[in-house]
Amino acid sequence: MSVFIDITGLPQERISFAPSPLAELAAALHALSEPGHHARLHGWTTATAASLKPELADRLHEADFLWRAARADILLPPTPRETLAEELDDLDRMDDERYVAAAMEISCASRYGEGIASPLVDAAVRKRALELAAARGPRQAAFARRMLDDPPAVRAWIRRLFEECDEVFFADTWRRVRVQLAADARHKTELLRRQGLAEAMAAVSPAVTVERDGPRTRIVVDKLGHGRTTAFEADSGSGSGSGSGSGSGAGVTLLPTAFGWPHLIALHAPGWQPVVQYPVSGRELAGASTPVDTVKLRLEAVAHPQRMRLCRYLARGAYTTGELADANGITAPEVSRHLAVLRKAGLLTTQRRGRYVLHQLDVAVVARLGSDFLEGMLR
Repeated sequence: MSVFIDITGLPQERISFAPSPLAELAAALHALSEPGHHARLHGWTTATAASLKPELADRLHEADFLWRAARADILLPPTPRETLAEELDDLDRMDDERYVAAAMEISCASRYGEGIASPLVDAAVRKRALELAAARGPRQAAFARRMLDDPPAVRAWIRRLFEECDEVFFADTWRRVRVQLAADARHKTELLRRQGLAEAMAAVSPAVTVERDGPRTRIVVDKLGHGRTTAFEADSGSGSGSGSGSGSGAGVTLLPTAFGWPHLIALHAPGWQPVVQYPVSGRELAGASTPVDTVKLRLEAVAHPQRMRLCRYLARGAYTTGELADANGITAPEVSRHLAVLRKAGLLTTQRRGRYVLHQLDVAVVARLGSDFLEGMLR
């Protein structure tokens, strides 16, 4: 389960790192709408939300499906600019069908990777988009209907909303974070130039790797989902209209964000230039990311009732296979089979003491898996 970006034959200079004010504004708006995702930003989200006038807060709520559950592709520019105004100008040059189709990609569960038609031209897609908006609330449903009925007016409304956010809180925020983001982009660019693609992607995130299969080369973004795209698939001017400066549309853009953690976003819609927005993390986070397949393996390992009972003992101390069998009323071979599953998932530590082999739950690993589970084992 990953997003695969085929970059076979792509010149290295077409892989670019750059900060984007529009993408960072979208990340900040997401943090405001879902503060539970961003405990590290509690101070900023609390202070910023409290400073918003009710009228602005209401309008942000009205349009929040653009950045809340799913990030609209129009908010991830393939050709970042120096200023928010320049990126909004690029966005204005996009045609209505493309803009509305991207803006109405409301649900992460929808058919994102299929390249479906715009709701402006396809009645079935329009109906589905309105249903998804209605599920978000009556104000979001009304906003979606206005967008479908009068795209130019709503596009102008969205631009004014972003401009007001810039005036009220984002301009000051951007001044504080842009230096960090620009420095990160320069560092990754230099790493790409000097040490190559694999090293640069590893520096982006442990969840981003490079896969080579014969003549083919792909960037792999480890996510709980599946998608495929190519750096050569984008239309001319993909994502920002014909004036975006994206040239042939061939390339991959990586956008650092100070507001994004723990999210790692990969734009891989058909016909769009691939864009990855990655969090700029502190040194203490290096290597902390666990592959999704490993998380799945660990969840499956602890989901079995008998293994949960074994984990209760193993969380409290080190035990031999015989001790666990006696305490749980099962045979030693049964215990060994369950321990093998837990060990394969990386949840056990094992030590030999003379002729005895002692097993214990790796509490640090289990804590990352879920504090409620660990507390239940230790209760």
